[in-house]
Amino acid sequence: MKSNVMPSIVQIEVNQLKHLVSEVKETVATGIVQVNKTKTKATSFGVVDLWNVRRGGRTMASRRNN
Repeated sequence: MKSNVMPSIVQIEVNQLKHLVSEVKETVATGIVQVNKTKTKATSFGVVDLWNVRRGGRTMASRRNN
């Protein structure tokens, strides 16, 4: 069986390694203007909706048995 085995250790240059592991100082963004989004009314799943789903399931089950 032929297999190509790659070295398990990744070789990287010293400068690139230092760039990858360097610590980045984060700052808090200031001067941001917040935009008020218009909220749409969230539809709620009520008791009537649940009743309709269950009713539909029963009729579909009776159609499958016939």
